[in-house]
Amino acid sequence: MEKYLRENFNVQPKNPSEAALRRWRSAVSVVKNPRRRFRMVANLAQRADAEQKRKKLQEKIRVALYVQKAALHFINGIHTTSLSLTFLAIHSLFCYIFSFPHTAGSRGGGYMLPKEIQEAGFGIEPDELASIVRSHDTKCLEHHEGVEGVARDVRVSLQEGVNSLDVQHRQNIYGSNRHTEKPPRSFWMFVWDAMQDLTLIILMVCALVSVGIGILTEGWPKGMYDGVGIILCIILVVFVTSISDYKQSLQFKDLDKEKKNVSIHVTRDGRRQKVSIHDLVVGDIVHLSIGDIVPADGLFLSGFGLLIDESSLSGESEAVNVDQQKPFLLSGTTVQDGSAKMLVTSVGMRTEWGRLMDTLNEGGDDETPLQVKLNGVATIIGKIGLGFALLTFLVLTGRFLWEKIAHHEITKWSLNDASNLLNFFATAVIIIVVAVPEGLPLAVTLSLAFAMKKLMNDKALVRHLSACETMGSAGCICTDKTGTLTTNHMVVDKIWICGQTRAIKSGNSENVLKPLVAEQIFDLLLQSIFQNTGSEIVKAQDGKNKIMGTPTESALLEFGLLLGGDSKFYNDKYKMVKVEPFNSIKKKMSVLVALPEGTNNKYRAFCKGASEIVVKMCDKVVNADGKVVNLNEQQRNSTTEVINGFASEALRTLCIAFKDIEGSSEGDSIPEDKYTLIAIIGIKDPVRPGVKEAVKTCLEAGITVRMVTGDNINTAKAIARECGILTDGIAIEGPDFRNKTRQEMEEIIPKIQVMARSLPLDKHTLVTHLRNDLNEIVAVTGDGTNDAPALHEADIGLAMGIAGTEVAKENADVIVMDDNFTTIVNVTRWGRAVYINIQKFVQFQLTVNVVALMLNFVSACVSGSAPLTAVQMLWVNMIMDTLGALALATEPPHDGLMKRPPIGRNAKFITRVMWRNIIGQSIYQIIVLLVLKFRGEQILKLNGPDATLVLNTVIFNTFVFCQVFNEINSRDMEKINVFQGMFSSWVFLIVMAATICFQAIIVQYLGAFAQTVPLSRELWLASVMIGVVSLVVAVVLKCIPVPSSSYVATHHDGYEQLPTGPELA
Repeated sequence: MEKYLRENFNVQPKNPSEAALRRWRSAVSVVKNPRRRFRMVANLAQRADAEQKRKKLQEKIRVALYVQKAALHFINGIHTTSLSLTFLAIHSLFCYIFSFPHTAGSRGGGYMLPKEIQEAGFGIEPDELASIVRSHDTKCLEHHEGVEGVARDVRVSLQEGVNSLDVQHRQNIYGSNRHTEKPPRSFWMFVWDAMQDLTLIILMVCALVSVGIGILTEGWPKGMYDGVGIILCIILVVFVTSISDYKQSLQFKDLDKEKKNVSIHVTRDGRRQKVSIHDLVVGDIVHLSIGDIVPADGLFLSGFGLLIDESSLSGESEAVNVDQQKPFLLSGTTVQDGSAKMLVTSVGMRTEWGRLMDTLNEGGDDETPLQVKLNGVATIIGKIGLGFALLTFLVLTGRFLWEKIAHHEITKWSLNDASNLLNFFATAVIIIVVAVPEGLPLAVTLSLAFAMKKLMNDKALVRHLSACETMGSAGCICTDKTGTLTTNHMVVDKIWICGQTRAIKSGNSENVLKPLVAEQIFDLLLQSIFQNTGSEIVKAQDGKNKIMGTPTESALLEFGLLLGGDSKFYNDKYKMVKVEPFNSIKKKMSVLVALPEGTNNKYRAFCKGASEIVVKMCDKVVNADGKVVNLNEQQRNSTTEVINGFASEALRTLCIAFKDIEGSSEGDSIPEDKYTLIAIIGIKDPVRPGVKEAVKTCLEAGITVRMVTGDNINTAKAIARECGILTDGIAIEGPDFRNKTRQEMEEIIPKIQVMARSLPLDKHTLVTHLRNDLNEIVAVTGDGTNDAPALHEADIGLAMGIAGTEVAKENADVIVMDDNFTTIVNVTRWGRAVYINIQKFVQFQLTVNVVALMLNFVSACVSGSAPLTAVQMLWVNMIMDTLGALALATEPPHDGLMKRPPIGRNAKFITRVMWRNIIGQSIYQIIVLLVLKFRGEQILKLNGPDATLVLNTVIFNTFVFCQVFNEINSRDMEKINVFQGMFSSWVFLIVMAATICFQAIIVQYLGAFAQTVPLSRELWLASVMIGVVSLVVAVVLKCIPVPSSSYVATHHDGYEQLPTGPELA
């Protein structure tokens, strides 16, 4: 079986090839209900059509952008008298490409605004406003007097932003920032899907025929009971199935809604604040920084070095510079570099991205490896079941015909004979209903939906279904340090300035520092803090200062405020000329400011960043007297000692430097050398509570934790030791790692526990080697734009919800909403729970399948009749399918899951332990039920005209209680104590209680429909006790040793292999 599954039903968890997806689809057969079974499977044909639509739209946009560039060149090169005619011709071409009406720039002077717009108080209509950006219509922008004029038209102050009370009004006129979505499926659509089951349709037809024949032969109402019983049972199955599927769809809808809810920084009511992307309106002032996705179409207001990647729209990889000359920003593009403020001009479906979004999600998500594998299992069992059903029908029909021949009645046929043949056919169909485990692949969806919902409550948003499943198999976690292992609440703890080191305590910073340094140097330090920053100090609703930005920047600004500084004073006095924002490659941030008139120099550059990088850029330093002196070798060594001293105390270190520039020759660029070192700052970022325990849990679970950080190696080693990550392994710096040969990398990578001063490329290289050379399943954390390749390459990409950029989140499989390593471990725990829960359900369902098939087949061959009727088998099918999945596939994780090694990449899904339990329980149940079938009347001392009916009821009751107790057995496949944690699993308890209650109702009160009779206390006790014995059988089976399956599990050097299989019992 495993070989067949590996050859035909094997797909990668991430980015599976289309060939693999098509291969397993072609291998699937014996499907009762394709609509339901493949509901969560990607529609490849629809996806291909959507891809074609997307490419056509991208080509349209790309051509339009090229036309716009050519037009600008052409317009700039022709005489102004022909400018209007030329523009009109080019604009007409734009209108054709984009399929929107001409704008006011090309309309006659007599054009009037629609009455609705005028009454609303706006000076421009939505379509015209949208077309300005969409077509890069500079003439129309000029017609409206530039960006400021557009702001007046949409009635917004560029300083104050939109008034919150005006949001709804703007949405009514200009639309909301939502894209067209397919309407959600109603409950009745799920009912319709459940009714498409071919076997249920056949049974429904058989039941209707049975009602007709029954009434003719036995009269009303006795003759209709059998048929109506089947119909009622089918209705029950359909509704229970539909309710389960509908609830799953609601869970996925909630998750999808959460995935699309992005927070955007805007200026509203005169202050900077966060709003949901869906609440964005025309007129909003949006703040953009590296890694952000442009949330709507808009116009550039102000900013520095803004570089936009438009490949998502146009397919062109070359980034575009956006400034006041080229101010057009398109929704869905990403900020590759720089920062800016943007005026929103169109939202939702009026943007190009909105139109493109219509095609992006068509075809559905890729199915998970477990879903595919269980489709394979269902196909194999379905084929076996189909064979048994056909054989059973032939045996029953053959025996019937033989008896007629023996009694010389082969030419005499009655309605009773027709009824018997119909019952034989119904029995065969019922065997197919029970034998084809349609619920196996759907149980994966149920388990994943349940786990994803729980994880969302635990601050982990799973973006891709397969990630939740794959995380349970992760053997290595490559984690960032800042914010993941640490609290990300940073404060300046120490500072080295003017040759002296001082500890900083809240409340006395100014008094401690100001007497130590010259006034000029103190002022220079404050200027560098308040001007060389990507963060902003804003007024909160309560009137207090609030810092918006990264934790490192916030710590510096808080320090500046503690020193008594005022950001407004410096920003008013010194005009910003150029900004180079921090990125993970340069590991520094620089600004250029213009000095006031009357000073000797024209510009001043500030630089801050990774200590060793900034120190290398410096050739001067401020000495103890507050004077600028040359940075000699002795002083350079002294600064290195300070940096290492701070780092060994687990402080993040960064340096601040400046350079005054004479004249205007260098005014256009920020220098890269000859800076003067002002200060070295040590920032404290404590380890998060619970991280040490979480790392220990990972090690106990056989998961290697590696820290990959951009920080100083001494800081990284100190934090790693505190967390328990750095034990007997290697700590290496990124530059050293990059210089290794491939052979050296293969030798050193298994031993690496810490990588410091790393670039995003180093992380990507590490992940690639771990996956390809060591065959590990790797989870990687990331927060920056440049982490996207590593997040995409890893088996599971984990983006940080707080510190992470939108680009990182888009490339991740899971978003860790609280940036906490403990949450990552929780995702792993749930991932393992999903895998184990599905194994438990498969074990339970295969046992029911084997017993039901053998019981009906042997009984049919020997006695000529099946002991279980159609209604009874449908009830059993519901117990093992929908209800079984609810009970077993939704069990919460327990601590024991993190005491075993991860499941290998090529591990067998149906393990030897599972086969042992399936075969053992099946043998017990088959023997007991067949003994009851053929010797039950004597054993139970049944006599009288209804003895056979009583016996069949006992067999049915016993069979159901065997499944009830076997469901309890399946809660743990290896440990003897199966009751542990059962009473905290409320779903399991509800399913068990519902099953037992409904079984009692069927036996005691619904005999006319289910062909049962009420049982005495003694027979009830006998049925239950036979079921209870299966618990004892399970204990005996679990004591039988089973060789453990071979798979590769990786561990820290020095850690022993964890126990597996029966040793866990």
